[in-house]
Amino acid sequence: MQQKPIVAIAGATGAQGGGLARAILKDPESPFAVRALTRDPASPRAQELARLGAEVVAADVDQPESVAEAFEGAYAAYCVTFYWDHFSPEKEVAQASAMAHAAKKAGLGHVIWSTLEDTRQFVPLQDGRMPTLMGRYKVPHFDSKAEADAIFAELGLPVTYLVTSFYWDNFIHSGLGPVRDDSGRLVLTLPVADAKLPGIAAADIGGCAYGILRRGAEFHGARVGVASEHLTGADMAAGLAEAVGEPVEYRPMPPAVFRQLGFPHADDLGNMFQVFAEFSEAFCRARDTRLSRELNPDMLSFRQWVEIHRGRIPVA
Repeated sequence: MQQKPIVAIAGATGAQGGGLARAILKDPESPFAVRALTRDPASPRAQELARLGAEVVAADVDQPESVAEAFEGAYAAYCVTFYWDHFSPEKEVAQASAMAHAAKKAGLGHVIWSTLEDTRQFVPLQDGRMPTLMGRYKVPHFDSKAEADAIFAELGLPVTYLVTSFYWDNFIHSGLGPVRDDSGRLVLTLPVADAKLPGIAAADIGGCAYGILRRGAEFHGARVGVASEHLTGADMAAGLAEAVGEPVEYRPMPPAVFRQLGFPHADDLGNMFQVFAEFSEAFCRARDTRLSRELNPDMLSFRQWVEIHRGRIPVA
């Protein structure tokens, strides 16, 4: 029997990579096999992928030789970095470079690079509407990914630039969910005013990547933005209210206030939300919900996502 082409997935135990791995493994008609890259093949998430049929291999994006070895013999690769592990734009670019060069060395037929916009195209460094961070960024975790785009292009790779959206999972894991005010009322606070925010369940990004891989050369060199819905803060508050079974009020917060909340990298996120709010039309236009659902017909709406995760959304 001829072996299926292998998709090597960086960050296979994370949200995006795990979503792609499961989309492939759970499709009985999938044309691909999965090679799951992880720093710890013995972890429960890695072992779960192995049980589903993945080849699990040890690889660390901070060790370029391990990535090169893991990409060898594959047809395609999914390349993703996780800024919040280290908070270093320089490290993020170095990790992207390691994956891009490994893909070039392996002669891959398709590379998907999970990226974001360079926010400095919207708000130049000298623009005082928001602070410049680390001396050269407006939103470091966006801008560093955007800088890495050039590496994939310069190497002449058959790359698709997959532009992601706000994770609804942030309402579970990042402290952005509704909290009670002094009167006991649940309040959702986001610094996006009344702007629409492109959003998606993190795992569904992987499902969109699977759709791109299935269509292959059609997306070589393309920039594909994915989102399930474009929602206002009030829209999301209404959906969360259904999940928790009581009213949730949306109260916008000025980004400048958000930046001063005191938790690590509040300034980075505050700048991000300000860019989302002020340039909502451009961010939504870059993320086509119709195409996203074409690529991933099983993609969840926000209401479906909150219904599934209602027990995991913390309510103080």
